[in-house]
Amino acid sequence: MLWTILVVLLVLWLLGVITKVTVGGLIHLLLVIALVVLIINLVTGRRAV
Repeated sequence: MLWTILVVLLVLWLLGVITKVTVGGLIHLLLVIALVVLIINLVTGRRAV
């Protein structure tokens, strides 16, 4: 579940960077959220199936 959220947020962030569509800091906020999800997943050590 966390990996899915991470991938979705990273794809949205990349889309925003590639298309130059930035709505304030929203794109960068998505990147930060994706990184937080990744760190939480790594710290907890759970493996998604």
